[in-house]
Amino acid sequence: MTHLVQLRSGTGRAVALVDEPYLRLLEGTTSIYDLAMDAIARGASLVDMSRGRATGERLLYDEVESAASPWRIVAPIHHPDDPARCLVSGTGLTHLGSAANRDAMHAAPGKAITDSMRMFQSGVAGGRPAPGSIGTAPEWFYKGTGTILRGPRDPLILPWFAEDGGEEGEVAGVYLIDAAGTPRRIGMAIGNEFSDHRFERANYLNLAGSKLRTCAIGPELVIDPDFSSVPGTATIARAGQAIWTRAIATGEAEMCHSLANLEHHHFKFDAHRRPGDVHVHFFGAHSLSFGDGVALEDGDEMTIQFEGFGRPLRNVLRTDRSEPARVAVRGIDGSS
Repeated sequence: MTHLVQLRSGTGRAVALVDEPYLRLLEGTTSIYDLAMDAIARGASLVDMSRGRATGERLLYDEVESAASPWRIVAPIHHPDDPARCLVSGTGLTHLGSAANRDAMHAAPGKAITDSMRMFQSGVAGGRPAPGSIGTAPEWFYKGTGTILRGPRDPLILPWFAEDGGEEGEVAGVYLIDAAGTPRRIGMAIGNEFSDHRFERANYLNLAGSKLRTCAIGPELVIDPDFSSVPGTATIARAGQAIWTRAIATGEAEMCHSLANLEHHHFKFDAHRRPGDVHVHFFGAHSLSFGDGVALEDGDEMTIQFEGFGRPLRNVLRTDRSEPARVAVRGIDGSS
């Protein structure tokens, strides 16, 4: 499989091919977005173009990852002109483990079945349609624009108004809309979807607001991944010691929806096929530390790893200590 990373040094940017234990810089390439656009325009393979532009200049991956190099790994996709043209979204209730977690969050005494479990069961019944057919729509949520996307080692922020912040270890698809309005899958990356589960648990209608948080993908974008069955691990460490770890899994064999069905229901909307836009779409989590009663604290490190997707994604939770402040809206003339 072909793995790419995006790098930044000061104001400079670069793209590199992962060639363990090295990163091989791509000649004349400053973003995966531009590389993908060029490949589409030429009708060329993104894998071939990446390998063809890999120069003899090599960086030690360990040095870059440990900040011993002037180069720093950043999120493996961005819109080079406008971060607002990167839509970050996701689907939930796609994995059996996540359905059990959500059902436990929203179950009430005497209620035979929750709306969460009803949605999951509809996916089991119709989320894997025959080729060329349209299946059941999954749960869909909006996370924000490219301004909320973070890379490896970046902190994920718990806002002052949040009730909680917890990891969601999953894989995210990365897409580009070509000039004809056709979605093109560039690749996939490890993701930490990061949400406010306590706020959501209070009322499932809080789901939309619970998702509006920073999130992370990377470090590597896998151009041609095997997404059939992908085992992994999620770990929470506090003061350097693991306080929770869990085997997790993703991929079509672990899900009630096929990848094609998830992609159809995201891109069926005309607004999601605007030429030149980027999409980062999370495919859903298997298990959460929140489901095991873990409450993350400031400084906790979240580590997500999936086999075949390169080095792990690590992010630290940081709490915004700002004093609560009401946001006041003013009229055009300055009046309140």
